[in-house]
Amino acid sequence: MAFTEKLLTVPPPIVVAGRRIKRYHVTADPAGIAPEVEKAAYAMVPELLPEPDGTPPATFVVLHRGGDDGAYLNAYSWVWDNVLHFRGASAGQPVLGCPDRDPTHFIAPDRPWIGCVWELPPILHERDAWVRHMLAPHTPDLDGYIGDSLPAKTTGDRT
Repeated sequence: MAFTEKLLTVPPPIVVAGRRIKRYHVTADPAGIAPEVEKAAYAMVPELLPEPDGTPPATFVVLHRGGDDGAYLNAYSWVWDNVLHFRGASAGQPVLGCPDRDPTHFIAPDRPWIGCVWELPPILHERDAWVRHMLAPHTPDLDGYIGDSLPAKTTGDRT
């Protein structure tokens, strides 16, 4: 099977446990991610967040619906001023320790993996947006950072 990019959509930010969460969805399905999968994934977010450390409370997540039963949620949170904290969750993927093939039954596997090729494109954008809005200006602009998302296209369209 030849490699193909997937669709990238950008739902509006949300607030979870006092953190502002930017969201990216990745799927090959033009209909997007099923509402029940999205609801189950976002119910898992509080378990994936770090303890507050004085860094402005900002996170970005990538919710990816695989081509099989799998669903994956990667939560990248800014900590220690300029460091990304990672925690992930998976559903429907027995290889990752999921107890069944239900794409709404998320668990937090203990794996050091940070994302697959379709989940990684937001990381570069978010790094640059954090520098642009939070580190480079004299006064950090959290609202500016939250409003600066990678445009919706496909995972490979970066021009």
